[in-house]
Amino acid sequence: MSVTTRADQYTHPRFTLRVACIAAAAAAVLLVGCGDNKEKAASQTAAKVNKEEITVHQINFVLQQQRGLRPEQTEAASKQILERLIDQELAVQKATDQKLDRDPRVVQQMEAAKREIIARAYVEKVGETASKPTPDEVRKYYDEKPALFKERRIYNLQELAIEAKPEQVDSLRTKLAEAKNVNEFVEYLKANEFKFAGNQAVRAAEQLPLASVDNFARLQDGQAVLQPSPNGAQVIVLVNSRSQPVTLERATPAIEQFLLNDRKRKLVEDEVKRLRGESKIEYVGKFADGAASAPAASPAPAPAPAPAPAASGLDASSISKGMGLK
Repeated sequence: MSVTTRADQYTHPRFTLRVACIAAAAAAVLLVGCGDNKEKAASQTAAKVNKEEITVHQINFVLQQQRGLRPEQTEAASKQILERLIDQELAVQKATDQKLDRDPRVVQQMEAAKREIIARAYVEKVGETASKPTPDEVRKYYDEKPALFKERRIYNLQELAIEAKPEQVDSLRTKLAEAKNVNEFVEYLKANEFKFAGNQAVRAAEQLPLASVDNFARLQDGQAVLQPSPNGAQVIVLVNSRSQPVTLERATPAIEQFLLNDRKRKLVEDEVKRLRGESKIEYVGKFADGAASAPAASPAPAPAPAPAPAASGLDASSISKGMGLK
């Protein structure tokens, strides 16, 4: 194992911040330090922890990761970040004294973080080549998605998560269709000792899964849909809804961002396929079985947006989340 340098001490992540974030911060600090002389580094010192320094560059790097931070909040946030970095540095120093930075598990975690950061940098570089959507492309998307824009609605939903065996799902669907209302269906569940949990929510069209928006748009107030779930079935009842359309002008920033992100995703997928096609990949041992028929790995889809309260309007942020964007 190679000897740990002083710079390596700043890559230990397991005490106050996550591995990836600290590894990224350490990389930034190293890059800054390479070209600075001692006099310049001293001028950028924010605090000294024993014999080690915490620099303004480290604070600024963490600040850059804070999304939605307003200018007037910067000073207070900087002080909070500095305190966290001081706590972190104290932990790093004690960990180094105890040679925890040489622990095989810690070394493995740091190497994994480093690989992830470098790979992500390449993916981002590939995505930077995506072209911005034209006004005609934005309008075309707007016109093709009336449920999101021209005919946008706010849905008041009642949700039932039902525990059931796979062979019971069809009978539940039949009983739901026969029920006069959701209360009658709930009584059926109780009578037949189905375990279920209910929930009510208000969702704007952009807060629904993108693939389900058109289906919800076709529902009338009082109608319900049932779909299988890992533990049984989920029933969603449209209690009522109200119309709240959005203009092309207001929707344009969100549509532009969505289309741009979608192009970036496709570029990355194509690049991964190209790299796999040009490389020699050999599966070994138990991984060799069935490897030829296994599908190629592709970037994971963006996570579904978290449930949100009823929307009184529409902005680029909210509609981008509903489209699957972060």
